Amino acid sequence: MKRATAKRPRAESGSAPTIRFTATLFRPAPPAPPTTPRTTKHAAAGPGWTFLILPRRASACLPSRGMVSVEGTLNGAPFRATLEPDGKGGHWLKVDRKLRAAAGPVVKAGDVVALEIVPLGPDQEPEPAVPADLRKALAAAPGTVRAAWSDITPVARRDFIHWITSPKRPETRVRRIATACDMLAKGKRRPCCFDRSGMYAGSLSCPVPFT
Repeated sequence: MKRATAKRPRAESGSAPTIRFTATLFRPAPPAPPTTPRTTKHAAAGPGWTFLILPRRASACLPSRGMVSVEGTLNGAPFRATLEPDGKGGHWLKVDRKLRAAAGPVVKAGDVVALEIVPLGPDQEPEPAVPADLRKALAAAPGTVRAAWSDITPVARRDFIHWITSPKRPETRVRRIATACDMLAKGKRRPCCFDRSGMYAGSLSCPVPFT
């Protein structure tokens, strides 16, 4: 997942309309029940990051039900990030401590924040972070595979990474890395038949708020 990071906005946003909304910051629930008093304390504290869920009307203004890269402001603090699909046609955004600090000295989970966002154009798409296992496979692959990976767009690389990392089973992820290298070797520039929204495969979801 790609987190929101503080960033100076562009001087011009092009023709894409600005989407304005408010949302509540949540802490994600711990992934598993605690087993000892020590882990209980850690779980109660929760992760250091927070997230927000876009209102349906805001998500409906975005160009895709899948990942969408945007830039804008959170309580006036500029940022650039990739919104994640929630598997139900909506989107959510990971908000780290750095952005919360930039947005105000007391912004925390439970607060309502104001956002203004604009979808980025294809030529402004950020470069996705490549997972270690995929990076290792590309390094070991023939030069034609690495050349194909470099030649495709950042959006296509993001789609490959999203397709590889979305399954829950480790063996499926390993198989998809091998398949991705084979696709690139054959000149395919995008993973085929990929449900980018998670709405049909049930492979994506929003974090559960911690209560």
